[in-house]
Amino acid sequence: MPSLSQLRPTIRPSRRAERAAARAAASPPVRLRVPLSAYVVDCAVYVDGHRLPGRWTHDEAIAEVRERGEGFVWIGLHEPDEEQISGVAETYGLHELAVEDAVHAHNRPKLERYDDTLFMVLKTVRYVGHADPTTSNEIVETGEVMAFLGRDFVVTVRHGRHTGLREVRRRLEDDPEQLSLGPAAVLHAIADHVVDSYIEVCGQIEDDIDAVEGEVFSPRSTMNPEQIYVMKREILDLRRAVMPLVGPMRKLAEGYSALVPHDVRSYFRDVDDHLGGVAEQVAGFNELLTTLVDAVLAKISMRQNNDMRKITAYAGLISVPTMIAGVYGMNFDSMPELHWDFGYPMVLLVIATLCGLLYRNFRRNGWL
Repeated sequence: MPSLSQLRPTIRPSRRAERAAARAAASPPVRLRVPLSAYVVDCAVYVDGHRLPGRWTHDEAIAEVRERGEGFVWIGLHEPDEEQISGVAETYGLHELAVEDAVHAHNRPKLERYDDTLFMVLKTVRYVGHADPTTSNEIVETGEVMAFLGRDFVVTVRHGRHTGLREVRRRLEDDPEQLSLGPAAVLHAIADHVVDSYIEVCGQIEDDIDAVEGEVFSPRSTMNPEQIYVMKREILDLRRAVMPLVGPMRKLAEGYSALVPHDVRSYFRDVDDHLGGVAEQVAGFNELLTTLVDAVLAKISMRQNNDMRKITAYAGLISVPTMIAGVYGMNFDSMPELHWDFGYPMVLLVIATLCGLLYRNFRRNGWL
């Protein structure tokens, strides 16, 4: 039989392994650091309206611009977290409160000024296609675009699947004269793109509302007010995107900041005019849907009243034979025409005559 000293070397490694496994299980998992480049959609340097060749990091791009003393940087990010955007915020001097809003999203459209930087939030919208507007649960999908505007940079942060600015960047790069106006021209192009999407969505929603209106006022309509409430809720989402943006857009058109030069303000005035038209259209949608809800409820009440009149009319028709049969069903010997041979046919004739007269009156009055 082996001694205890001979067993000890085989036992210790097993206990050490158990303790090491316990420590490994208790320690938090190692979090992999995601590089900023994974969130950067594009980073470009523009000088005199033309894009400089090459690939740039956010710090290399701004260093190139400031060394030249001309041009600006446009860097686009898609849904970064705090850790990834902190490097950009430190390099470009972005205010921490604005950075927090840009990371967490779900903000109202607004325009804020932090020292020598403007921070603007715009709500984006996209029309969700569907076969039948009366049965759809979602009509408008929303997202967000935040823009940091500085003297020599624009940083855009996007949230949502439909908020891409690739087409906006391409159009600006095809128009060097517009792009040479500086970072404010980029902010105008983004705002113009967002407002144009509002106009497009409003046109598609208007078609849906026309279809719903036709369904509501069709003779045999079975439209449920719940379906209109769904559309009304979607219009409310669109209203939350459009209405709060009116004030910030007007500020940019009226010279809110020196970062927006006079040459660009006229472009913002044009966007402000379009936005005002969209705001009026959205308000009209809301009022029209409220009217349609009232119309559907009135039709339901009228239908219920018609049903009640029909039920009342049939109850009146049934009450005639019920009353006569109830009277002659009483156990009395001496009753009129009880022992007459034609008493039964006479009762049936009276019942049929009275029911026929009632039916004719109900039909004439529109109860049946």
